[in-house]
Amino acid sequence: MKAKKRTVWFLTLLSICAVVTVFIIVDPTRDLSLQQIFTSGSLDNTNIGSDDEQVPVTTDNHLFSQMRMELSNERSQLREQYLAKIASEQISLEEKSEKFDLLNYLVEQESQEAMAEMQIKSIGYADAFVKVDENKITVTVMSEELSKEKINEIVYMMKTEINEMASVTVNVKSEYY
Repeated sequence: MKAKKRTVWFLTLLSICAVVTVFIIVDPTRDLSLQQIFTSGSLDNTNIGSDDEQVPVTTDNHLFSQMRMELSNERSQLREQYLAKIASEQISLEEKSEKFDLLNYLVEQESQEAMAEMQIKSIGYADAFVKVDENKITVTVMSEELSKEKINEIVYMMKTEINEMASVTVNVKSEYY
């Protein structure tokens, strides 16, 4: 039983590392100091780095950051619930296996969302937010206006990359929401 627990924890750690790697790939230039984030309360126009080297960091849009933070908080709570169930001695192996599968699905969703956001940004949008539910994909892009062709391009991209059977909703937010 001890070996199974180690395997579960190792796979969980590996999954978390995969998600962190995707976020690093999405924005490798971001140099964040956790102490700076938690003491200042925001990243808007703050300088992060050593005293010799000041690097200005600004966030493009607080709305997108807020949406990402809310989704991250929801997923963190789910992850904690799943890990608590997996670590519990009171549930059966089948239930533990089910929770582990749900945990892996959650990590897969996060990876798909991060990759989709990166793809949308690569076709010319300033920022994008993607939320994947089982059969629903919600995409929010930062743009002044969006033509039907651009919407169709985003819908096609989401259906081919994430889920062919999902319904895709595309929302547009301007920089001056």
